[in-house]
Amino acid sequence: MADNSKEDFLQLVKRVGAFLTLKFSNLFRHLDSRSVGAIAGLAFAIVFTWRLLRTPSGPQRRQQKRQAPTTSTSGVSSHESVNASSSGVSDPSEDSRTQNVIDEFFQPVKPTLGQIVRQRLREGRKVTCRLLGVILEESSPEELQKQATVRSSILEVLLEITRFCDLYLMERVLDDESEKKVLTALEDAGVFTSGGLVKDKVLFCSTENGRTSFVRQLEPDWHIDSNPEIITQLARFIKYQLHISPVKLERPGSNVFTATSLEQFFGCV
Repeated sequence: MADNSKEDFLQLVKRVGAFLTLKFSNLFRHLDSRSVGAIAGLAFAIVFTWRLLRTPSGPQRRQQKRQAPTTSTSGVSSHESVNASSSGVSDPSEDSRTQNVIDEFFQPVKPTLGQIVRQRLREGRKVTCRLLGVILEESSPEELQKQATVRSSILEVLLEITRFCDLYLMERVLDDESEKKVLTALEDAGVFTSGGLVKDKVLFCSTENGRTSFVRQLEPDWHIDSNPEIITQLARFIKYQLHISPVKLERPGSNVFTATSLEQFFGCV
């Protein structure tokens, strides 16, 4: 029975070791201070669990010796043999519960949205982004003359970007009233309350080339746009770009990514 327990424990250690090797190889690619703390805590828990499993549960009860009767039948002898052999067989339900505990303990920790934003932006600190079709529901300057509506599904991601990055929003408008509608919509949505974005970082121009000029002057790490022509023009000058469109560019550069929406790029949908 002792030999079987040791063998089961060794097999368990081997499975856990193989699992940890696979997980750590993926984890070490994107380490930060929180990840290091998580690894240290995990290592402590593993050592504690191992020492706990090594500790004997208590002195085994000594089996009381019974005097065998002078005459024993073959049926009694065979019954005792079955009991002795069955005592060394492990309980499948116990093995299943142990495996469930191990699987639950080593469940991967889901990263926060802030960690996802930093990883997806590759630690880029300055971001420029157009408004139409990305932040706003509207898709043309003509629509902005009537109204401006911030997409509710974008708010969580947008606010997280403003906490981590120096964000500039920009758009082409046809008149001053359109500018006021856009600023009011952003303010009502709470975009300016996080402290990372101010009204001075919302830029307006009268042409598409004006937006291109804004981006080149600001020299961001990332530019986000839905106009394929601007994406193509800026590919040589901007480190990374995100093209928001349901259709991919025919020949995108290695620094150009495509997503149907900003939320989809950060895995929020």
